[in-house]
Amino acid sequence: MIDVRKKLQDDLESIERELRVELPKEILRAREHGDLSENAEYKAAKERQRFLEGRKAQLQQRLAALSLVNLDKIPTDRVAYGSRVVLYDFDLEREIEYRLVTPEESNVTAGLISVTSPIGRSLMGKMVGDGVEIVTPSGRKEYEVRGLTTIHELEG
Repeated sequence: MIDVRKKLQDDLESIERELRVELPKEILRAREHGDLSENAEYKAAKERQRFLEGRKAQLQQRLAALSLVNLDKIPTDRVAYGSRVVLYDFDLEREIEYRLVTPEESNVTAGLISVTSPIGRSLMGKMVGDGVEIVTPSGRKEYEVRGLTTIHELEG
C-alpha cells in the first residue's frame, strides 16, 4: 500500500506543478492572442485547468481514505485487502490465483483484482472451503476458495 500512496502523492505533485507553473503560462500566452470568446487555446487551457482541479480533488480524497486503512482491522483468517486467494474454477476445472488490491493497483492480467470490483466484492470475507458465486458482465460463475494467504502473512 506504501507504493500506492507514493504513486498517488507523485501524481498529486505533478498536477499541482502543472496547475501552479505550466497552466498559468499557457493561459497568459493565450490571453495575449486577443478575443477570449473565440480563442481555442484559452478555452483548452481553462478546460485542462478544470480537469486537473477535479483530478487533484480525487487524489486528495483517495490519499485521505488510504491513510485511514488500519492493518490491525484486516482479518487474519478471511479474504480481505492484500490477500492472495486461490480459487477453483468448476467450469474450467483449474485453479486461478488473485491478489486483492486497491483500485489504483488493479491489473487483471497480472491477477491483481480491486477490492471494489465484482470479483473482489464477492471474495471479501470468504474462508478456505467456502463456495463463491461471482457475477460479472460475462455471467455468473461458481468457485471454491482453495487457498488463502492474508496481507499479514505476505508482509509479515
